[in-house]
Amino acid sequence: MRVRVIKTDGTAEPYLHTKVLGTFHHALSAAGEANLYAAEQMAQAVTYYLHSSPAARTVSSDEIHLMIQAVLQDTGHRAAAEALNQHRVQRKLLRRRIEVIDDSPAEEPSSTAWNKSEIVDYLIRRYHLNRSLARVIAGQVEERVFRMEVYRVRKGLIRQLVENETEAMLRAEEQLNITL
Repeated sequence: MRVRVIKTDGTAEPYLHTKVLGTFHHALSAAGEANLYAAEQMAQAVTYYLHSSPAARTVSSDEIHLMIQAVLQDTGHRAAAEALNQHRVQRKLLRRRIEVIDDSPAEEPSSTAWNKSEIVDYLIRRYHLNRSLARVIAGQVEERVFRMEVYRVRKGLIRQLVENETEAMLRAEEQLNITL
């Protein structure tokens, strides 16, 4: 049975065990408990549950987050569960704080809220990328914007970041295809 994950923007994507494994590992590492074996075992438990539960054909990313948090707490990794929750809250706050400023030459440029999904949709339209690759690129752009620690970002800068990340990703994909 294939499990689909409903993302916060409403899109669906296939469940990836590796994402859950990465989340466990990052949470444990953030709490100073980096233990890849423990992360693998906990991720395996979540994956097994999702694949064996008849009601879990689709699951929201929020539900997966809560499962991961519950497993961490129930296995004695309370600090990792708290670190995971803190990380998620911080990202939500950052997304809400960032304004995207229109590049139009108007006296008072308009602004919109940050929306990673708009980048995904743009990449799918412009480059005909699959949704998974577009989400990876959009995630990389979002990380760069977050690291800049600015709350007002011009659309032109976002376009430059998107183009740069897309070129780098497509170049890497091309190099992988050549070596395989």
